[in-house]
Amino acid sequence: MKELLRSTDPTIIAFATALLSGEDIACFQMDVNMSVLEGGIGIFPRRLMVRPDDHDMAVKVMSDNDIPLGV
Repeated sequence: MKELLRSTDPTIIAFATALLSGEDIACFQMDVNMSVLEGGIGIFPRRLMVRPDDHDMAVKVMSDNDIPLGV
């Protein structure tokens, strides 16, 4: 898996996941459970991962929708 997006905003991660799903690009969220350690204050970013073969297309989808990658 290759990192596509890094953000502390869960709404951006959810929107990006929905966009990728619409393009049939599989993705996986990492660091979701870090909120248990941080107490829910949002200091640790979540990462959205995609397959290396899909990375270029996923970057295009994100840029077409003005989603900052934060990588």
